[in-house]
Amino acid sequence: MNNEPMSIEGYDLLILEFKHLLEVEKPKVAQEKLIAAALGDRSENADYQAAKEKLRFIDKRLFFLNSMIEKSQIIDPSKLLHDKVGFGSSVTILNLQTDEEESYTICGVLESEPENGLISVHSPLAKAMMGKKVDDEFKIGLPSGEKEYEIVNIYYKNIFTLKKNIRTKSDFSFH
Repeated sequence: MNNEPMSIEGYDLLILEFKHLLEVEKPKVAQEKLIAAALGDRSENADYQAAKEKLRFIDKRLFFLNSMIEKSQIIDPSKLLHDKVGFGSSVTILNLQTDEEESYTICGVLESEPENGLISVHSPLAKAMMGKKVDDEFKIGLPSGEKEYEIVNIYYKNIFTLKKNIRTKSDFSFH
C-alpha cells in the first residue's frame, strides 16, 4: 500500500469532505431519488436519472476519499529541518539554461495547485528535488527536453497559507 503524505490541514479537509458527503449529500440525494421515483415512469424521469447519476458520483468520490484516508501519512512539515528538500519544503531553484529562478512547495496530491507553485510529492520535479541540499544540481527530463537546475534555497512555509483554492462545504456538493 502506497503512503500518501499530507499535512494535518490537508487530512482534516479530507475527513471533512468524506463526512459531509456521507452524512449530508448522500442522504439528501437518496431522498431526491425516492421522491422522483414516486412520480412514476423511471425511464423517462429526468429527476430520477439525475439523482441516480449524482449518487453514483458521490459513491465514486467516497470510495476515492476513503482510499486516500487509508493511505494517508500525516506529516507536520513545521517540525522538519528543511536542510534538504522534503515534504512541505519550499524550494527556490535556478534554471541553469535560462538563469531564471522558480519557486515550488512540495505537498500532498490533494493539496497540490501546480499553477500556484504547490506541487505533488509524486510529481517528476518533486521527486528529482527530494533529498537535495542548497547548491546541489539536478536534471529533469521533460517532454520539451532535459532541464538542469540548481537548488538556491530551501525553507518552510505553511502549505495552506500558499493555497489559493481551499475547498469548502459548498465545493463538496454535487449540483
